[in-house]
Amino acid sequence: MGALLAIGAVIVLMMVGVPVVYSFAAMTLVLSIVYDVDVSSLMTTGFWSVNSIILLALPLFVMTGYLMQAGGMASRLVHFVESLVGKSRTGMGSSMVMACGVFGAISGTASAAVASIGTIMIGPMEKHGYKREYTSALLGISSLLGLLIPPSLTMILYAVVTRQSVAACFLATIGPGILLIIMLCLLNWIKMRNAPGEVVKMTFKERTDLISKNFWKAMPALMLPVIILGGIYGGVFTPTEAAAIAVVYAIPVGLFVYRELSFKDLARCLVSAAATTGVIMVILVFSFVSSRIFTFERVPQELTELLMETFQNKILILLVVNIFLILLGMIMDDVSVVAIISPLLLPVMVNIGVDPIQFAAIVGTSVVIGCNSPPMAPILFMTCRIGKVGMSQVMKPALFFMFFAALPVMLVTTYWPPLALYLPKMFGYI
Repeated sequence: MGALLAIGAVIVLMMVGVPVVYSFAAMTLVLSIVYDVDVSSLMTTGFWSVNSIILLALPLFVMTGYLMQAGGMASRLVHFVESLVGKSRTGMGSSMVMACGVFGAISGTASAAVASIGTIMIGPMEKHGYKREYTSALLGISSLLGLLIPPSLTMILYAVVTRQSVAACFLATIGPGILLIIMLCLLNWIKMRNAPGEVVKMTFKERTDLISKNFWKAMPALMLPVIILGGIYGGVFTPTEAAAIAVVYAIPVGLFVYRELSFKDLARCLVSAAATTGVIMVILVFSFVSSRIFTFERVPQELTELLMETFQNKILILLVVNIFLILLGMIMDDVSVVAIISPLLLPVMVNIGVDPIQFAAIVGTSVVIGCNSPPMAPILFMTCRIGKVGMSQVMKPALFFMFFAALPVMLVTTYWPPLALYLPKMFGYI
């Protein structure tokens, strides 16, 4: 009961507009009162929990995302992907989806993809017959590929709070991420193949020349995911070292290669990354303290027993967990869901035979749906601002993509373990 009261307090406070950090502090306060716990002694534990070399990757990957946005990398990536897919009606939508996937392979964040790719592509797509509300909805769901395609900040947080391998969690979401890209491109082709609008036709030579031209322009940016992922899985460096190398690489590329990053922009990126990271770190401190209280009071064990007694079937328990994650994602951001719910539900998953690495992918795919669902829908609200449309206009196409792309991907990830576990097993993490 105390755990439900604390989580309910967080949800209510966030819904009425209280900042996330203060909402988490309130949760810790409620738990300390209900269970009569001395929080002062646990705060030291919370501090030492975030004093982790793994968590150093967070500010560095956040910084990389801001540098890409300010340094001209994003626009080069978009133009290269666009030349590959083509400027046909259906090709433009597929270009946006794939560009978000490539962007996610570098920055690991959704908001940076919305700001960078949305400002570049929404206008041109309108000329090709795309309505702004449709494009904004497609951008909203596509930008969340940054939570699935590694390196992912969400997966780093999951690995830290559940004590799992960061590299294994990265690998677990590659399959769901690729499947989501395929589903979104297929749905876009179905919706837009007969839409009116401008169509650009090119000969084979013109297409190859354009691809070659944009490839050489985008090559410095394309090398970044190769360096990050190749270095991690090649055993050259850790995820934290990869994040540091990404920042060191992105700065000179923006300053001296593309020449779009000024020292003023660099300072602004540093401040923005510090502010974003500061909020996440404080949330994690309160999350670790709350998790310790949950553990002391045997809340995960009681939750496991309750679910096992209520639902005898593994499929039903997984379905309940899916629904629970989606509902929480509707009213909480991805960081909050991962920080609170992952350590609470992980014992339940382990008890019914779900691998912790597969659960990472289940959480990731559930958050993709929640972040685009009202009342919070932080990513969808951001795409509405970029696309200059109202939320009511965007909801219909957004629900279309969620029901026919994101939801099937989540269900396949949940009920077909090889999608999430094949790569971690292949690389020897399981």
